[in-house]
Amino acid sequence: MQEGELALHGRTVGYADYGGGHATAALWCHGGPGSRLEPAAVAEAAGSVGVRLIGIDRPGYGRSTPRPGRTIADWVPDALTVADQLGLPRFALVGVSTGGAYALAVAAQAPARVLGVLACCALTDMRWPEGKAMMSGAGVVEIWRAADRAAALAIATDVFGSDGSKMLTSAAGPDLAPADQALLRDPAFLSGMMSSFPAMFAQGLAGYVDDRLADGPGWGSFDVTRITCPVTVLHGDSDSIVPVAHARHTAALVPGASLRICAGLGHFSIFTEIVPELGGLLRG
Repeated sequence: MQEGELALHGRTVGYADYGGGHATAALWCHGGPGSRLEPAAVAEAAGSVGVRLIGIDRPGYGRSTPRPGRTIADWVPDALTVADQLGLPRFALVGVSTGGAYALAVAAQAPARVLGVLACCALTDMRWPEGKAMMSGAGVVEIWRAADRAAALAIATDVFGSDGSKMLTSAAGPDLAPADQALLRDPAFLSGMMSSFPAMFAQGLAGYVDDRLADGPGWGSFDVTRITCPVTVLHGDSDSIVPVAHARHTAALVPGASLRICAGLGHFSIFTEIVPELGGLLRG
């Protein structure tokens, strides 16, 4: 793995490149919270099927400068700049949870460059009232309703702690799918999660709050009907963080999207299906 930073209009964008050579590249749009290090969990498996994963810090995470007031589509130039720096005229995208919308935004705004998109356990367009009402995670609705960014940061700090340390406790709640609970007891998985945790909150809760303020209004900053590449929507039917109804709604919105729902898997255990599904998407 090689890490790097780029300058973009007075900001810094951090990334981590897992692989290289002639492998097909896939830009990884991490969860919220998350970081450029998130692909580490599946990078070796991806390499074995000829896929090179490149994680990119969104503003406010890891090494990327915060960008208050950003929309989902505002991130597209960051992704394209990293791809240009690495000499990638074309690439796939993996969008996990919050990152699903960012992957779709790149595909919508740069259709000629995107080979395919895998949206995994992803939030759907929050302009769908029923889908938005399903999101009951700690602090999420309160942040969406906050009067301004300062109020949203205060809410997030109260719920998760200034360093995000309370987030692990809230994520491992009793409603979590059994498959997710088992994964969170796995020493190897926990070790990987904890090693990437500092990057998630290297700049406090700015990235997380700006993610919520960006996805709360929905996908108005980009148009999914402009997507021309193959898209697979992957979700576990036992996801207690982002309900599976979100996947069905996204698949209905994106032209030609394929939907795969995995029985018994939740928001974290669905990671086991990312590499096989991505490989199939690119071969197809």
